[in-house]
Amino acid sequence: MKVVIAGGTGLIGTALTRALAGAGHEVAVLTRRPVEEVRDLPAGARPVRWSASAEGVDAWAPELEGADGVINLAGASVGTRPWTPGRVREIRESRLRATSALVAAIAALPESGRPRALLNASGIDYYGDRGDEVVDERAAGGGGAVLAGVCERWEAAAVEAEPLGVRVVRLRTGLVFARGALALRLTALPFRLFAGGRSGSGRQWVSWVHLEDVVGLYGLALRDPGLSGPLNVVAPEPVRNAELAAEIGRVLHRPVWLPQPAPVLRLAMQGMADLLLVGHRVTPAVAKGRGYEFRYPAVGPALTEALGR
Repeated sequence: MKVVIAGGTGLIGTALTRALAGAGHEVAVLTRRPVEEVRDLPAGARPVRWSASAEGVDAWAPELEGADGVINLAGASVGTRPWTPGRVREIRESRLRATSALVAAIAALPESGRPRALLNASGIDYYGDRGDEVVDERAAGGGGAVLAGVCERWEAAAVEAEPLGVRVVRLRTGLVFARGALALRLTALPFRLFAGGRSGSGRQWVSWVHLEDVVGLYGLALRDPGLSGPLNVVAPEPVRNAELAAEIGRVLHRPVWLPQPAPVLRLAMQGMADLLLVGHRVTPAVAKGRGYEFRYPAVGPALTEALGR
């Protein structure tokens, strides 16, 4: 296959690039960095300079022609800086610009040369805070929550490719477990400092997924011509925050004794506290229905692999 990845130098993009190139597929990685500075791609993958603006589109848009799939992971990181109004706008607009640029480039191609599929990243934040409700892909969006609104608009921009004859899959991803995953590193940091514990009440649900299953589920979406619409990229066994804390403590051989009260987290992190306090009990109904077998269905082995030394 020929696959084009936008945002291919991040955690998920790097793993996908390695897996696809390692399997012998042709991979073009759209990057904002000068091509000569990109030296860490595996054999079989090549960088292509791109920008999510009208300028320079002629340099990268031809890469989409004849592609079996376009994977869109592009967007500003959610968890690296405080959620000021300007930062929230950057998180939202970076995703919308990149997605709209890809869809516009697809629309400009002759119909016979358009990519077969657009795999567009999203997040389980789409569902908002649902308490103990078990949520699958049929559930509606979460309304007014910050990231729920971002995900709804991001997915809507991707769906614009469907009238062009392109199969669109919207991959709603949970908390990713992997060596080097920023969100997991930040979650585990208090435990490493012997100050770990549950966040808030500890009863909020955490829907997680190991990076190997992220790659596996993107592969499923790429290969399965009958798969379109939303796809929850989560393991089949979500856990409560207190259970996750206990497992992190077990894996790191640290005590789990210092709860992080919700008001303190809100004061310290402001809107970003949603990443710890908003619960999602999400099930991968579509993946299970397509017969996908998870490499890491249980949280203990997944954390052991991701946090182990």
